Amino acid sequence: MDKVIENMIPVIAIIFTFGIPGILIFWAIQSKHKERMRLIEKGLSAEELKAYFTDSSKRTYSPYRTLKWGILLAFLGAGFLIAKILENVYDMEDDITIAVLLLAGGAGFLLYYLIVRRKMNGNSITSTVQDTTPKQN
Repeated sequence: MDKVIENMIPVIAIIFTFGIPGILIFWAIQSKHKERMRLIEKGLSAEELKAYFTDSSKRTYSPYRTLKWGILLAFLGAGFLIAKILENVYDMEDDITIAVLLLAGGAGFLLYYLIVRRKMNGNSITSTVQDTTPKQN
C-alpha cells in the first residue's frame, strides 16, 4: 500500500503543478469573455468596446507610485540586514526577522506618507518637481 502512495506522489505533483494554473488561466479568459459578451449584448460596438478597455483616462495613476515601492524595498532590505545582524551578534532567534521586517516596512510606508503629504500640501521638500498642468478657473 505504501508503494502505491509513493508512486502516486509524482502524478499528483504534476497535476497540481500544471492543472491549477491551467484552471486559473481558463477561468480568467472565460470571465473576460463573459464580460465582453455582456457589453456587446447591451449594444456597444467593437470600437466602443476597444475604447472601453483601452481608455487610459479612466485609470488614475499616482505620480509617487515608484517612490512608494523604492522606499518600501529599501526599508525592507535595511530591516532584513538589521535582523541578520541581531541574529548573529546577539544570538537572537529567527523570529526576530519577521518583527524587524514588519517594523521596517511600516516605517517605510510612514516615511512615504509624510513625503507625499508634504508635496501635496505645497511644502515641497525639493523644488525640482514643478506642476505643468494648466489651472482651471
